[in-house]
Amino acid sequence: MALHVLSLLPLKTIVNSFMKKTTTKIAFTIMMLSALSGCASVFSGAGPFKGDIINQGQEEQAQYMFVPLSADNIAPYMRPAAPALKPEVSSTAIPDAKLVTGDVLRVMMADSNIEGTLFAPLATGGTVFDNIRVDAKGQISLPYAGRLKVQGMTLTQAEDSILAQIRKYTTDPQVHVSLVGDLAGSVLVAGDVQKPGRFSTLQGPLTLLDAINQAGGPKLEPYLADVVVRTGSSVQRYSYQDLLNGLNQPVQPNAEIVVERSRKRFVAMGAIGQPGLHDFPSQSPTLLEVLGKVGGLSERSADATGVFVFRLPEEIAYDPLTKQITSDAKPIVFQLNMRDPIALFLARQFQIQPDDAVYVTNAYAYEFQKLISPIIQVLILGRSVGNL
Repeated sequence: MALHVLSLLPLKTIVNSFMKKTTTKIAFTIMMLSALSGCASVFSGAGPFKGDIINQGQEEQAQYMFVPLSADNIAPYMRPAAPALKPEVSSTAIPDAKLVTGDVLRVMMADSNIEGTLFAPLATGGTVFDNIRVDAKGQISLPYAGRLKVQGMTLTQAEDSILAQIRKYTTDPQVHVSLVGDLAGSVLVAGDVQKPGRFSTLQGPLTLLDAINQAGGPKLEPYLADVVVRTGSSVQRYSYQDLLNGLNQPVQPNAEIVVERSRKRFVAMGAIGQPGLHDFPSQSPTLLEVLGKVGGLSERSADATGVFVFRLPEEIAYDPLTKQITSDAKPIVFQLNMRDPIALFLARQFQIQPDDAVYVTNAYAYEFQKLISPIIQVLILGRSVGNL
């Protein structure tokens, strides 16, 4: 019977009745979402609300320091002046190369006597033995001298060792040893360079810049490149930019030089043009520079008063059980109100550190738009159905 009565009602009456009930539910939903928006994440977003960042930073037991940037407190966070140029040049004096397995030698043995000698006289160039390779055991083999262990010796020491052996067979011998292929004296350059490889020091000692330039130079911008140098007994890291600014130095033979990307980068999040992980735009970028690199604030959604920089201290201890920071050093959250004209000067002075996170919150109007847009779409759809 109920179905029979319902079938007698006009379709428009049924739709209008449905829309009244739907509108009531929508109104109730709006109130619930408004209440929940203050205590839970019910809408999509890239991070916390501006109010939450400020309120938690001002609590007595806050987990981070909250610093609203102003002309009065920006001094400790300003970009320092560019370092003065240094007039010194690097010294190229380096230790003697020591022979290693794989080195190739040229050995000349001579005798001062003219007749009845084993080796040609020095005046005629002596007796030359080419391409004498130091084998896997660190030894070489020569006529009359026999097998000699030369690994770890300098060229002068190798000459003395050969000379001591051939004195048994000649009266006034002369020995000269030179490197033809020098694994011992070469340096290896690898990583982010144009032409990685091993480069010889036969034509003279190398500095770090010499070796990197022979490898074609770094692929990266100078301020984005770090240089790691391993010598077998020590390892050092240098900034390539610092090498260019006067810290160039000799490189020991048989060293390994690795050019790699430095950690000079930052993360951009929120209402900006290009969110993501970005390299520094300069050696010591300011907040204004990095905002320019990521396309600035979003004109449609950004809250210009909610520009934040999240920074971890250099050393921080975190207890995973209590989920608490246990060291005295706390993270810092900086806020800049870009609506204030002075903020442009502050942003030009504030220095961004490696691994900083730049976050721009959404404007309240944009958050409200995310709330109301789907509801309006439902109402428009309902009105369209009601007009059928």
